[in-house]
Parts: sequence; structure tokens; C-alpha cells
Amino acid sequence: MSKRALALIGATLVSIIYGVTFTIAKDVMPAHIEAFGFIVLRVGGSTLLFWLVWLFLPKEKIATADFPRIAAAAFFGVALNMLTFFKGLSLTSPISAAVLMVTTPIIVLVLSAIIIKERMEARKAIGIVLGLVGTATLILYGKSAENSPNAGWGNFLVFVNAVSYGFYLIIVKKLMDRYNAFTFVKWIYLFGFLMVLPFGYAELHAVNWALVPPDTCWKIGFVVVFSTFLTYLLNLLSMRELKPVTVAVFIYLQPLFATIFAIALDKDSLGWVKIASAAMIFAGVYLVTQKNAGQKATPSQTTAVN
Repeated sequence: MSKRALALIGATLVSIIYGVTFTIAKDVMPAHIEAFGFIVLRVGGSTLLFWLVWLFLPKEKIATADFPRIAAAAFFGVALNMLTFFKGLSLTSPISAAVLMVTTPIIVLVLSAIIIKERMEARKAIGIVLGLVGTATLILYGKSAENSPNAGWGNFLVFVNAVSYGFYLIIVKKLMDRYNAFTFVKWIYLFGFLMVLPFGYAELHAVNWALVPPDTCWKIGFVVVFSTFLTYLLNLLSMRELKPVTVAVFIYLQPLFATIFAIALDKDSLGWVKIASAAMIFAGVYLVTQKNAGQKATPSQTTAVN
């Protein structure tokens, strides 16, 4: 099998894992552990795995001047990103959360126009409006299943998570140009762990592990090992062999897999509001991510990480 075929399989597996994660994580919280306590477990476990793998890789020194950028990447890419995502997911439904995550390319384009003065075309501006209308509709009217105690607030927090990840993609770009990914990702997760610890320590400490069912422990392990650590490794494989714009297409499979999995397990339902919102968001993303001939891929054409 060719390296390209393996990369395509890897990118597909990432989308499947992320799609499944929405429902699996929802089963864990808040019934067995609160969202912020779950984040401490996720980031702490992933940090340990990244540092263990680093021990077996060639060593590369990071310039002292780059550590503030690493800290900023940790805040937007790990701390704020994951805290808002898991808290939002605990309040809304898997399908709504998955659909909102697709707004990431739109958000990155807006941030690029504001921060690095990237030129905004009329077609992309229309896409942004469509995407934001779809997002607003889902946040305001996207009522969900019974296990969604506050869908509106939860949807808003997932949207904040997407905005945070948009900032992360812009911040981390220079690091990706200078270093091997494993050189700095271990620091990003270590800093991120220190940032989320004050928010989730009390919730984690409050968990009575004797009452946590074994299948819930397996689900927690799945989020740490597969949804965080393994997906990062598979993304590395994909990015080595595929163009960024090719990898970007796979982010749009996440809501599909999330919807199939959630409905199959009777964890969510699909209503007209969700369908209409998703249609507007996908149309907006399509307009935003289309590039002119000869235009290089931008940070908005990279795969999102939850």
C-alpha cells in the first residue's frame, strides 16, 4: 500500500475518532465527572504520552524567545479550547457540537483578515455571513435531546472553542515552520496542563472512582489515547503525504460520523433546525475554503483538533 493511501486512511480515521468522541465524551460527563475535571485527565494523560514519545525521538532545542508563543498556543489550543469545548458538550448535543466545529475555517479567515491583514474577497465574505447565520440559528434555536440541559449556552461555548482554536492555528504557524512538531507539542501540552489544573482539580478530586463503571473508565481512556494522542500522530502522517487542502476536506466528515454514531445509539435526534443550520454552515465553509488558482493553502485549510 502506498504512503498516500495510508495517509488517506489516517485522515479518515481521525474524522471517525473525532466523530465518535462527541458521543463518548458526552456519556462520561457530567454524569460521572464534570467537564473541567475530565479536561485535566485528558490533557494530563496526553502530556505524559507526548513526553514519553519524545524520549525516543531526535532532540531539538527551542529558542527562549519562542516560549511566549508556545505559552500562547497552549492557552488557545489546549486550555481555553478544551475547557470551552468539553463544558459546552456537557450542556448541548453531540450533533450540534460537531456542526459548530466546522465553523473553524471561517473563523480562521476572519482572524487572518484582522490580525495579519489577509485580503477578504466578496465570495468569502458571503461565506462568512452564511456560516455565522447558521451558527447563530443553531445556538439560539437548536434545541436538542434530553441530555442537553442548556443547549443554547452549550452551543455558544463550543463556538468559543472554535474561535480559540482559530487563534491557535495562527499562533502555532511559525512554530511549525521552525521545529519538528514533537519538539514543541510536548511543551504546549505541559503548559496547557498547568493552565487547566486550577479549573479542574476540584472536580477531578470530587470523583468517587469506586462508583465509576468500568465502561466509563474505558471511555475516558479512549478520549486520552485515541481522541488526543493518536489523532495527533495520524494528522502528522497525513500532513507529510497530503496537501493541507486535501487534509482539510476531512474535517467536514466529523459531523457526518458524529451524527451517525449519536443517532445509532439514540443519544441525539436530527431536526430541521439542525439540518438548516448545518446547510448554511457547510455552504459558508465551502465558499470560504475555495481558493483561486495558484493561491497557497492558508491556516484555515488545516484540520481542527478538539
